[in-house]
Amino acid sequence: MKFTETHEWIEVKGGVGTVGVTNYAQKELGDIVYVELPKVGKEIKAGEVVAVLESTKAASDVYSPVSGTILEVNQNLNAASDLVNASAEDKGWIFRMQLRDMNEMEQLLNESEYKAKLGQS
Repeated sequence: MKFTETHEWIEVKGGVGTVGVTNYAQKELGDIVYVELPKVGKEIKAGEVVAVLESTKAASDVYSPVSGTILEVNQNLNAASDLVNASAEDKGWIFRMQLRDMNEMEQLLNESEYKAKLGQS
């Protein structure tokens, strides 16, 4: 699993990345009440806004960690957006994508680098 400075995570298997927001992000947002999911088939670039999380506090953009094509969205979030709060780094994933360039993964943070950015050890 790799992380962005904007609190997204990506886990890649066979060139397909599963993307969501970190536990830290969901805690900061508070109770998620709605998730605006991206469209399947959409081409996206690293750093582009892909989805929006709406919480009782505010709306927050979700950025793509890498470039590629949206393959699948987590339809469970339509009925249960609180999955992002309950299981941000597992069942609360937001979308899956086909990566365009695996080398972009090298720009992302590993878990210890991400925790260091948060001031955690």
